[in-house]
Amino acid sequence: MNNLRRIDLNLLVTLHALLVEKHISRAALRLHRSQPAVSHALAHLRKLFDDPLLVRRSGKLELTARAHELMQPLTEALGQLGALLEPPRFDPSRAERTFRLAMSDYGARVVLPGLVRTLRQLAPGVELAVSQASREAMLADVMDGETDLALGVFPDPGPASLRCQTLFTESFACLADASTLPESGVLSREAWLARPHVLVAVRAAADGEIDPVLAREGLSRRVSVLLPHWSVANELIAGTDLVLTVARRNLAGIGADPRLKVFEPPLAIPPFDFRMIWHPRRDPDPAHGWLRQLVTDLVTES
Repeated sequence: MNNLRRIDLNLLVTLHALLVEKHISRAALRLHRSQPAVSHALAHLRKLFDDPLLVRRSGKLELTARAHELMQPLTEALGQLGALLEPPRFDPSRAERTFRLAMSDYGARVVLPGLVRTLRQLAPGVELAVSQASREAMLADVMDGETDLALGVFPDPGPASLRCQTLFTESFACLADASTLPESGVLSREAWLARPHVLVAVRAAADGEIDPVLAREGLSRRVSVLLPHWSVANELIAGTDLVLTVARRNLAGIGADPRLKVFEPPLAIPPFDFRMIWHPRRDPDPAHGWLRQLVTDLVTES
């Protein structure tokens, strides 16, 4: 208790913002304080803890080992103090803040349109900063506090210390030019394998869900177009003999185009889980809980 008398609790709030943001300017914005004031507070905190807390490496601030040790107990202590003094509340209509989301091109197609429309109606002061990276990089950014929420296909949801919620389970469907299909509107496995295919993959060597299934049966398909983006793939099919086999939700709205036909794949492709990943340090923040629930409701209804 004697040690606590030497500490202004506002310093601990500033320390938490610095450890989460790992950036003095972002911490200042988060705290609604000036950058010089936060820099001065960091200097005082370094003396108080006898540790640099944040060190610059490769042009970025990173946490020291001592800072990593402080993160969890500090988050829990501030959360308990906040609950003691005032129950957490979040008013989306009056909120002014930025959420940092990471998602794949597919995730953006599934989540962003509905999320942005809803935010403009319910929380016009809320801003989104959306990034795209590999699955591994997205999980690392969540661990480091660079990303608030990651949305995507994570066969391995990463460290056990991260929170993970499955939003839905997705299946596959095929798309082809309707005029190139038989009267049945579907292709046999032999005909499907004989056609040229469009493959969506971030990296040419990246393992997908379809080709491993074929490999287990000693089969392979001919990929004529390799793309890093899901959204443009649908536009390549009309007027060609190409076949696209993708996540079913990526083909939403295709039925309105008479040139194209959606049909079931002629092989059993295992479905996959679309997940939401976040760090438990975000749990005490009611704004983050509100955002996660909003995303959950939107994708469940779609």
